Amino acid sequence: MSGLAAFTLFHTALSLVQLVSGIVVVIALVGGRSGGAWLWIYLVSAIATSATGFGFPVDKFLPSHAFGIISLVLLLLVILARYAFHLAGAWRWIYAIGLVITVYLDAFVAIVQAFLKIPALHAFAPTGSEPPFAVAQVILLVIFVVLAIMAVRKFQPGPALGAQGA
Repeated sequence: MSGLAAFTLFHTALSLVQLVSGIVVVIALVGGRSGGAWLWIYLVSAIATSATGFGFPVDKFLPSHAFGIISLVLLLLVILARYAFHLAGAWRWIYAIGLVITVYLDAFVAIVQAFLKIPALHAFAPTGSEPPFAVAQVILLVIFVVLAIMAVRKFQPGPALGAQGA
């Protein structure tokens, strides 16, 4: 296996860990919980996924780079909200929305990759501008908007959670 192939495999594995752990954390938020150890798995894999995304050889700035930068900025806000500001005041909803958006971005990229790499999906949208691709992305967006609203409404950390930094 070449170095680039191994790097791609590593980046893809990180992305899958990020997506799965992110979904678990979002479900926890919607259920009014913090996500426990899954939060740490998510944060580490999300940062690593975004960082390794810049390691691919390219000769111009791509949309994936913009997604990586946006994700890293949002993850910084999530970490600050949780561990520096202990979810006090507006930091609670910044945390909840930031987490949901970062998971959404990963899911968005997963759909893009699925349409590029899975032959049956690629046949429906070879350029990524066809209606099946757009419908899939709109459905994903609607789902995540609903999840974000639910997370903001339901996630109410107790005083012990905010004070302990767990």
